[in-house]
Amino acid sequence: MQGIRRKVVYVTLFELIAIAISSTGLAAGSGASVQHAGVAAIASSVIAVVWNLAYNTAFEHWEARQTVRGRSFKRRAAHAIGFEVGFIVTLVPLFAWWLDIGWWHALVLDLGLSAFFLVYTFVFNLAFDKVFGLPASALPLPETP
Repeated sequence: MQGIRRKVVYVTLFELIAIAISSTGLAAGSGASVQHAGVAAIASSVIAVVWNLAYNTAFEHWEARQTVRGRSFKRRAAHAIGFEVGFIVTLVPLFAWWLDIGWWHALVLDLGLSAFFLVYTFVFNLAFDKVFGLPASALPLPETP
């Protein structure tokens, strides 16, 4: 599976799982109800969808220009870390406002979720690529005669 279809399936599966996990984590970490935290989780999911599409498009564009093809541990880790750093910049203000917590508390809460999602992103991407195959950007280049 390649192209936009791959991206839509990826984002949908990733975010449905993420909403369930982050609703519970945000509620536990902030003292908010699961329903109230669930709104923050859904909002962060919408933000994540937009960020995910933009980030992965840029990453695959960069990846396609690399001389070494494939997705090594180092490349997968760099992908996950880069995604999470951009996401933190957006979510800390959202969590502080919606969950009515201080900026420091929101940062600590987001860092805790980010640590979890760093592992989740790595494992999800590995499983997704095993089930659906590598994207064209990571496939070996054909041999030229």
